[in-house]
Amino acid sequence: MPTLHMLPKVVTLTDAAVRRVQSLMAANPAALGLRIGVKKGGCAGMEYTMAMADKKGPHDDIVEQDGAVLLIEPSAIMYLLGTEMDFQTDKLASQFVFNNPNQRGSCGCGESVNLVPAADAQRLANHD
Repeated sequence: MPTLHMLPKVVTLTDAAVRRVQSLMAANPAALGLRIGVKKGGCAGMEYTMAMADKKGPHDDIVEQDGAVLLIEPSAIMYLLGTEMDFQTDKLASQFVFNNPNQRGSCGCGESVNLVPAADAQRLANHD
């Protein structure tokens, strides 16, 4: 009997991130979920992008966890595979934090990151 190979979720969410995404969705009833992407920019090379989305793109990957919905842009998937998304609050800020195994560095201010595609990340891990 053939076995199904289930692909892992591109991104998983902590309980705090689930609650925050649920809150954002409740505040934006027309939104389907939170769209996550990456773009070139910043001193480290790439930046995470986030915006409420009212429709699914043709190739978006959808991650749903306890009612919290993320729409992952297709160009971001290879950079986000295996990422855990958290939401943290301290005295100065409340923000999403990405614990990304594909991240190789970040700038001093924390606004941009150096990311490698997941396949390269695995190859580098095997040779470090």
